[in-house]
Amino acid sequence: MKYLVIIGDGMADFPLDELNGKTPLMVAEKPYMDMMARQGLCGHVITIPDGFPPGSDVAGMSLFGYDPAKYYTGRAPIEAYGMGISMADKDVAFRCNMVYLENINIEDNATMGDYSGGQITTDEAKVIIDLLNKELGRKEFEFFPGVGYRHIMIWRNGEWEMTTTPPHDITKKKIKEYLPTGKGSERLMEIMRISQKLLSGHPLNKKRQESNKVPVNSIWLWGQGKKASFPLFYDKFRLRGATVAAVDLIKGISSLAGFERPYVKGATGYIDTDYSAKAKKALELLQTHDIVYIHVEAPDEASHAGDIKEKIQAIENIDRKIVKTLYESTPVDTRFLIVTDHATPISLRTHYPCPVPFAIFDKGKSYEGASGGFNEDIEGMTLKGEELISLFINKRDLST
Repeated sequence: MKYLVIIGDGMADFPLDELNGKTPLMVAEKPYMDMMARQGLCGHVITIPDGFPPGSDVAGMSLFGYDPAKYYTGRAPIEAYGMGISMADKDVAFRCNMVYLENINIEDNATMGDYSGGQITTDEAKVIIDLLNKELGRKEFEFFPGVGYRHIMIWRNGEWEMTTTPPHDITKKKIKEYLPTGKGSERLMEIMRISQKLLSGHPLNKKRQESNKVPVNSIWLWGQGKKASFPLFYDKFRLRGATVAAVDLIKGISSLAGFERPYVKGATGYIDTDYSAKAKKALELLQTHDIVYIHVEAPDEASHAGDIKEKIQAIENIDRKIVKTLYESTPVDTRFLIVTDHATPISLRTHYPCPVPFAIFDKGKSYEGASGGFNEDIEGMTLKGEELISLFINKRDLST
C-alpha cells in the first residue's frame, strides 16, 4: 500500500459572520476532500498538547508521529536542521523574521505592521541577511538565509531560556509588551536595534517604497531552541518517506525524520504556490517511497492576513490541483490522509490550539464516513497526532 498525507496548514477556523456563521472550510468548493470524508474514517486530531505553543512546529511533529512532549526543543532548531545548518550542543537557533514596524521612531508606540515584511521575496531578503552577517556576524552570531521572510540566526554558546513572541501573533499590536525578556534578552534587543539602523534608508527599502511596498525596517528574533533530534520514521513504521513542502520548518521535521525533501520549483509558501508542481512531484516520489507528505502553507498565510477570500481560494486550490490530481493518478491500493495541522482563525489572525478535522480514505473502498464532508464539525473519533499516524499506517482495513 502507498500512503499520501495532505496537510493544509491552518485550514481550520471559527464560524464567521461574513460567511453567515460558516467557516472557510464549510463554504469552499472542495468535492474531493468532501468525498474522502464521506467515504472514509473521520474525526478530530489533537496536534497541540497542553502547555505547548500552537504552531506548525509542534503540530507538524505530531502529524509525523512524534510526541512533542518527548522531542520538542523549539521551533528555530527544526528549521535550521531543514536548512542544513550545523549546530553544536550549546548553540541556540532563533527564527529571524524580516518585519515592518509602524511608528518605529516613536518610543513605546511602535507596532507590528507586517510580520512578513510585506511578503519580501527570497532574493530581497538575502541582501539583508548578507548585510547582517557583514555588520553583525562574528564567531558568536551568524545569519542564514531561508525562504521569503523566514530566516535563522545562530547564537553560538548562546542563551535560550527566555521569552519571545511570534510576530504573526501581534499584528497591529504595540510591540513593547512582546519584546524578548529573560536571560540574554538584552543581546537580542541590541541586535534588533542595530538592524533597524542598518535598514533605515537602505536602497532596497527605497526601491520597495517606490513600488508601493512597505519597507523591511527591522528583524524580529523568536522561536529559540537547542539542537533537535528525532528517531527515524523508518525505524518507527518501516516506511520510506518523502515530503513536498516550501517552508523550511516542514523540511526540517522531514529531515529529522529521515525523509527525502526535494526542491520544487514554484513552491512559495503563499497563495501563488505552484500546486500542480507539488502534486506532480508527490506522484514522482510515490514511485520510490512508501509514504509522501504534501504540505501547503497558503491557507495559514491567508489567515494571518485576515483575508477570507484568499483562504477559501487556497483551500479550493488544494482540492482541485492537489487532491484531485493525486486521486486520479494513483493506484487503487493508495490510502489518503486529509488533515490540517492547527486552526488559524481569521478573526484572531494567529494560531489556536483545538482539535482539528481529519479524514482517512482508502481508494477503491467506501465506508460510512462524515455525511457533512470535510470541515470543523466532522463526526468521528478524537485522537492525538501520533495516534492518528499509527492508525493511518497500521490499520489495514478501515472497516475493522
